Amino acid sequence: MTVSLDYENYDLGSMTWEDAEEAIPNADFVVLPTGSIEQHSIHLPVTVDTLRAENLTRELVTAAPDHDLSMVRLPTLPYGYSEHHMPLAGTVTLQPDTYQKVLEEIAKSVHEHGAKRFLIVNCHGGNRQPMKLAADRVQRDTGMEVYPVHWTEFARDQLQERFGEDWGHAGDHETSVIELFHPDLVKTDKKEPQVRKAEFDARQYTWFPDITEQGGLGDPTNSDPEFMEKVVEDATDAILEALKSDMEQAADE
Repeated sequence: MTVSLDYENYDLGSMTWEDAEEAIPNADFVVLPTGSIEQHSIHLPVTVDTLRAENLTRELVTAAPDHDLSMVRLPTLPYGYSEHHMPLAGTVTLQPDTYQKVLEEIAKSVHEHGAKRFLIVNCHGGNRQPMKLAADRVQRDTGMEVYPVHWTEFARDQLQERFGEDWGHAGDHETSVIELFHPDLVKTDKKEPQVRKAEFDARQYTWFPDITEQGGLGDPTNSDPEFMEKVVEDATDAILEALKSDMEQAADE
């Protein structure tokens, strides 16, 4: 399912207000998973980024105690900024200023309840710019530390080594992740190399279908969920170590 209702004890969704009143101020991080609802070619569901956010943050929060960190996880925010995918059906987008404001208001809400640090774990490239502006605004307005983490950045080297350069949207990488966590949602008979229509050096494309025939990039037939399981483990550890290091540096300021 897109947003899990199978809550664990670290999920805000499982808590009463009395539970939250204790858990939020005592957590090292309050975590917001962020994804999108947008086309992912002809073999993957429109929920790919949201499914990634849901599952990858579950891995992160579960592993946090091994790094002496505690986390409370908010329900996954399924919608993002995906206007560039709108020509293909199923895409649902927020405008960037709306998305920025949503992030700000979520962050300010948990800050009001005593959160010390707000961690955004992002699994959609289109969210980056409004997320950066939201993080700036929240830190300057509230003093709460904000950590915008783009999950793929912590796996990029391994992904490039295994899949080459063009493993992006709905390609080798994302197909591997969905096959790892939700193989029943992959239309295996429709996995095929994605046809690149254009690859601009300077121009900004208007719509994503300007550059791809099916809606994706790379070659989903190269997917490797077993390899991805190792990548998830390594990236999870790398993110947690980065958070711990940054948290300690902030404490020394």
